[in-house]
Amino acid sequence: MAKQEKIGILILDDEKQFTEELYEFLQKSGFESFESNTYEEARHVLNHHNIDLLILDVRLPGISGLDILKEIKVEHPNLEVVVISAHGDMDTVIKAMRLGAFDYLRKPFRHIDIQIVIERTQKFLFLQRKLKRVEERNSLISKTLEEKIDRHFIGISRKIREVFEAAMTASQYPDVNVLITGESGTGKENIARIIHYSSPRKDYMFCAVNSSAITDSLLESEFFGHKKGSFTGAVADKMGFFEVCNQGTLFLDEIADMPLNLQAKILRAAEEKVITRVGDTAPVNTDFRIISSTNHDIEKDVAGGKFRLDLLHRLNTLQIHIPPLRERPEDIKPLLVHFTGTFAQKLNRPNLVIEEDVFTALEHYPFPGNIRELKNMAERAIILSKNKSLGVHDFPLKNQEPAQSFPGTDHANLKFHEIDLIRKVLVANKFNQKAAAEALGITRDALIRKMKKYNLKIGKSEIRPLFSHTCAVFSLYSPILSITIISIRPFRQCTG
Repeated sequence: MAKQEKIGILILDDEKQFTEELYEFLQKSGFESFESNTYEEARHVLNHHNIDLLILDVRLPGISGLDILKEIKVEHPNLEVVVISAHGDMDTVIKAMRLGAFDYLRKPFRHIDIQIVIERTQKFLFLQRKLKRVEERNSLISKTLEEKIDRHFIGISRKIREVFEAAMTASQYPDVNVLITGESGTGKENIARIIHYSSPRKDYMFCAVNSSAITDSLLESEFFGHKKGSFTGAVADKMGFFEVCNQGTLFLDEIADMPLNLQAKILRAAEEKVITRVGDTAPVNTDFRIISSTNHDIEKDVAGGKFRLDLLHRLNTLQIHIPPLRERPEDIKPLLVHFTGTFAQKLNRPNLVIEEDVFTALEHYPFPGNIRELKNMAERAIILSKNKSLGVHDFPLKNQEPAQSFPGTDHANLKFHEIDLIRKVLVANKFNQKAAAEALGITRDALIRKMKKYNLKIGKSEIRPLFSHTCAVFSLYSPILSITIISIRPFRQCTG
């Protein structure tokens, strides 16, 4: 049987000698206990501590214990109540049980009697919490969907085998945080899932969070949870990512895009493994491993004051770098075979054959969108192809050109490469931001943010080659590039 969690117990009785004696017994028995002799004292304890069980005297000066029970079950519906009384008439027992009391004891009782009741309550609370965790887990991701999540490892190159070996090493240390780096579309989340599902934490939650996709107003609530009524719209208690991932893995995707104001709170939670819900004061213990990823040069972000050095040290115990697909062309064939087989089955196109010259052509393509781009190519080819085999014509490679090499220190300049890549992909996709974002393996909002960051503007010299046989009128808006095609005419009709 799993180890039961420690519960908090509050005693409410007007006899001070009784509460002191019972409090001392409960403390010695290993329970976290509190005592009160008035309802006001009890309310204060309930509002400032995590109480699971209330031992309530049914007769208190100036107020009925049944009235207190009724009020308590409304304000604290998850609190269990054991009613005690020296006057054990059956009507009181029946009323107490109907109002939601868990059990009833008649005074005087032996310590063994109250211990048996508490242990029974503890077992009930343990099962209730276990069920709640299952419900929370299923509310985020169903078991069926989880089984379909792609966490396969595919590749034959030496570089990708080294990545796999590093992932296997990380999986054997379930408390060690891991940072995964690499360009967009290289499969960072897939490696994170391989680490999680190969580790002792595999039976618990893997929760993937896009660090840049959560609005500032909901940051704390999403990560730390909130209490009912803590802000407008908080209609019920909610567990945050840290609680949902208890004993599991929290995957923070694109960690470098996380706002600075949240970074300090993430650092504290990662160090102490204790969080507090928004609108609450009771601390919650939680045990999780953080795996994070980024496509940034995070060392430069630290130097530029955009990312906390202490948080980087906390997250970067082990680092795994995934090389881009263009640096390991031998992996293209097994990946394409896998994607083609998956989509052929899904789209009811069995027995599709890939012609050998397809692999040769793709091995010379730079793949700016990496594995995600190759996957999209495979799906599109199967949908559009009418033949029983896939040829080079089914994989149109727009503006194909070999990957450029840059001499000297510029070769390591990620900012230069990123700006150059964004420009090329925008041009290749005729400045359609949505299509360009898909090719880059990022969201359209992320693309716009990067264009703002680099003050990226596309000049006419880059537009003209695309339309060697057409002319067009464009409307440009600054600072964010927005292009509207007003009219397009055959080039021979254009004048001036």
